[in-house]
Amino acid sequence: MSISQSIQKLLVLAPHTDDGEIGAGGLIKTFADANVDIHYVAFSSCEESIPNHLPKDILTEECHKATKFIGLKGDNVSIKDYRVRRFSEARQEILEDLVHIRRTFDPDWVLTPSSHDIHQDHSVISHEALRAFKDRTLLGYELPWNCIDFKSSFIFQLTEQALETKIGAIRCYESQSFRGYGDGQPLRNLAQLRGSQVGAQYGEAFEVMRWVWRQ
Repeated sequence: MSISQSIQKLLVLAPHTDDGEIGAGGLIKTFADANVDIHYVAFSSCEESIPNHLPKDILTEECHKATKFIGLKGDNVSIKDYRVRRFSEARQEILEDLVHIRRTFDPDWVLTPSSHDIHQDHSVISHEALRAFKDRTLLGYELPWNCIDFKSSFIFQLTEQALETKIGAIRCYESQSFRGYGDGQPLRNLAQLRGSQVGAQYGEAFEVMRWVWRQ
């Protein structure tokens, strides 16, 4: 059975632009190639954190470039304007957004930060997603610098092409090139580690927060 026969709609929840690509870019690329209908929602473009010498919308621009590179349609990418590091003040609004997405898009699988992610914004998205999508398969992706603990209960094997596309998408965020993962090498190392756990060359790990097989 092909991916598109069993999973028709995938929802990617990114607290901030680039989180979804870092945690699940290889899976997203693979599903996009299989013609799965993918919607990507980022909840903040972090304008308050942009250095003064850069345009305030730089991450919005880079996100659209990165998601296009990975194979997503522009109309399926949404970027909201919640204040970075202040998501906890808008929990109800975020939950209502997620419930609206569930009703209108009706995804089969939902990708969100792991429930063990300690970043304050990531934690809000993860916990509110579990409330909004408790009747859907919910997978928590890995951002290792935020996860003191992580349950790698699902490994998705990646091809070399999927990994290279993921790294290429991350490089679209030129404003973030100073970060430790900016050149892609740490992500390649992690993919090799996760792949080795299941006898594959590369992989991405996910926490199974909820598994629902819909008829």
